[in-house]
Amino acid sequence: MTSTLQRSGVPELLDLHPAAADMQQLVIEGLSQTPKQLPAWFLYDAEGSRLFDLICQQPEYSLTKTETALLQDQAMAMAAALGEGTLVEFGAGSARKVGPLLQAMQQPAYVALDISADHLAEACTRLQQDHPGVPMLGICCDYSQLEQLPSHPLLKHQRRLGFFPGSSLGNFTTAAAEALLRQFRRLLGPGGTLLIGIDQPKATERLEAAYDDAAGVSARFALNLLQRLNRDLGSDFDLDQFRYQARWVPEASHIEMTLISQREQTVQACGQTWHFAKGEALTTETSHKYSPEAFLALASRAGWASEARWSDPRNDLSLHLLKQAD
Repeated sequence: MTSTLQRSGVPELLDLHPAAADMQQLVIEGLSQTPKQLPAWFLYDAEGSRLFDLICQQPEYSLTKTETALLQDQAMAMAAALGEGTLVEFGAGSARKVGPLLQAMQQPAYVALDISADHLAEACTRLQQDHPGVPMLGICCDYSQLEQLPSHPLLKHQRRLGFFPGSSLGNFTTAAAEALLRQFRRLLGPGGTLLIGIDQPKATERLEAAYDDAAGVSARFALNLLQRLNRDLGSDFDLDQFRYQARWVPEASHIEMTLISQREQTVQACGQTWHFAKGEALTTETSHKYSPEAFLALASRAGWASEARWSDPRNDLSLHLLKQAD
């Protein structure tokens, strides 16, 4: 673990990033499955994080704009419901949504968790400049695999308030999502609460356009995963031989994002040879959409109870405040 001590205007950063050997094992496991699939966090190297920020700016992708507006409109009510403590954001990314909460909260502290070290450092530095009086800590990690949060003054002496926007829970299978919500309970500890954004089902054409924009940014985002494997693990994926596809699967209530092999081919990765049939799909991620009722049932199974809910005028998404069930 490496640490950059906090200087004036620069937040402290801890690096708990998974080692390359762990990535190799996950690639072997993922390519051995039927259908082939890889962990969604592989998408978020520095270039992937940049492309995801660009996706959020596309006209077809309304989730970010809608959730940001909701946070701005309801920040005071949300801050009052959260109470005082350290705001712990899981998967902070560019950390552009948390500002209204930090502005509205009384004496907050902020801890950002994200998989991309460079992106995290940039986001926390910008956020610290916008909120110079707020103590901040960045932790580079795979939050889905953390056993516990590190021992640090911002996390030891204050109540922990979880923040998980962006409907990122949808990137996990239902079983994994329930396990993650249980893990959040452990990481946040007794008295911890969780403010979580959940995207809801809507018209198929809106959903598929959101994840396959006309500018092709979503396709570049998915193909960057193969570029990362080539660069970091010495694989030899030919990016020109894969085509991006996003489709709504109603029976699973999720968008499925895949790279489709354009011909029969073999790929060298992690010291092994992998065969792809023509038309075979490699799943890069899925995005599950929950109705409020379905999400609260899932949260209840994971030991959470509903405290409050805020929604946009079109009822496209919800921000749920959860408390730990007795």
